[in-house]
Amino acid sequence: MAVQAQRFREFRMPDVGEGLTEAEILKWYVGVGDAVTDGQVICEVETAKAAVELPIPFDGVVSEIRFDEGSTVDVGTPIIVVDAGGDDAGGDAPDAAVAEPAGAEPAAQPAPEAAAKRTAVLVGYGVAPSSTTRRPRKQQAGQLNGHAAPRAPQAQATEAPAAPAAPPEAPEPGGQRPLAKPPVRKLAKELGIDLATVVPTGSHGEVTREDIRAAAAPPARLPLPEGEEAVPAAGFSSAGERETRVPIKGVRKATAQAMVTSAFTAPHVTEFVTFDITKSMKLVQELKTDPAFAGVRVSPLLLVAKALLVAIRRNPEVNSAWDEANQQIVRKSYVNLGIAAATPRGLVVPNIKDAHDKTLPELASALGELVGTAREGKTSPAAMQGGTVTITNVGVFGVDTGTPILNPGESAILAFGAVKLQPWVHKGKVKARHVTTLALSFDHRLVDGELGSKVLGDVAAILSEPKRLLTWS
Repeated sequence: MAVQAQRFREFRMPDVGEGLTEAEILKWYVGVGDAVTDGQVICEVETAKAAVELPIPFDGVVSEIRFDEGSTVDVGTPIIVVDAGGDDAGGDAPDAAVAEPAGAEPAAQPAPEAAAKRTAVLVGYGVAPSSTTRRPRKQQAGQLNGHAAPRAPQAQATEAPAAPAAPPEAPEPGGQRPLAKPPVRKLAKELGIDLATVVPTGSHGEVTREDIRAAAAPPARLPLPEGEEAVPAAGFSSAGERETRVPIKGVRKATAQAMVTSAFTAPHVTEFVTFDITKSMKLVQELKTDPAFAGVRVSPLLLVAKALLVAIRRNPEVNSAWDEANQQIVRKSYVNLGIAAATPRGLVVPNIKDAHDKTLPELASALGELVGTAREGKTSPAAMQGGTVTITNVGVFGVDTGTPILNPGESAILAFGAVKLQPWVHKGKVKARHVTTLALSFDHRLVDGELGSKVLGDVAAILSEPKRLLTWS
């Protein structure tokens, strides 16, 4: 039995999301009968926090795939069985011995040469932790349509084991799996684009987001001949399917759960202030030429972030959390500043750890790194944990303001609206000035109207007169 357990090895669903209990199989890259090598990516899975490509840690031939694409699988459940070869005792292998039994000692680690061939798991991004309700598990691949999936035939147990598969040679053109990061693959799947049909422009021959968007863009329309009517745009038609249903899962599902929990647990109050931000806009232009900010992006968001940090220092009670289980208010002496970011997979809120201790150039560098990482789909789950207060920059979409919902576990969120040239009374005369609107939502269990008004008023006062960054710090 022990010999058989060494030959047929199970690969179990790993914990790819720091404590999550399940993951959905998005796509298989191998099938029954395919040879696999140590470190080869065999499938892509998605949790509420990340999209991950899973490499297999041993060589062999795929003898069984336990779950179909789209199945939700518990962590620790075997998802694929591989015939790893090895010595055979000569007897038939019963079904119970096809794979390593649960709780068995792990197999010996691969040699350093084999370990060096492994490719790192590519992790995407996700949202703040929230309770996830499991979806009903689909039928296993081995039970589809009442037929058993192919298993390793018992007769094979008496045959000489196949030699370990050699590292694959470079495939012929057109036969190689296109190179692309998990977020790019996800975007292609959402847009219905076959990666094999996309011409890659990445520096290493990989398909980029821009390549996917270009492939998805509608072709330019030629002028219609006289008397010919235009065809209705795709997606709006009186014929065929009039609705499309998209499964709620992954980041979208976790975000929805977190927002519903926040909205119906914490009593939200939102206050607004509209003011002249012209001096801050001028300061932004000056900082762009300052040597201290060389190589980093300076934007109005930087000054908004710094102004909020100063306002929190002046009103520290706003930086708190409500502990319902212990009936306590948790006052925090640090600020992990969250920045809401829209990505192809949904809304994520990574945070800058200990933002209160950073200088303005350090804060600018941290903001640039945070935003760049989020756009590339590389934000780790750890980067989205432990936030204390958040900024959402709705102004980049041309929106004046909004009523943002609190990030779970936080007491305040600031919405930064669009900056527009508007008529404004300045020094007794109506002039064109840069004007914006801020909105502060807060948990009324922790923050009363006076405290919330002080925080919002301080942020607006600093941005109206940026020299207060020095006098109030």
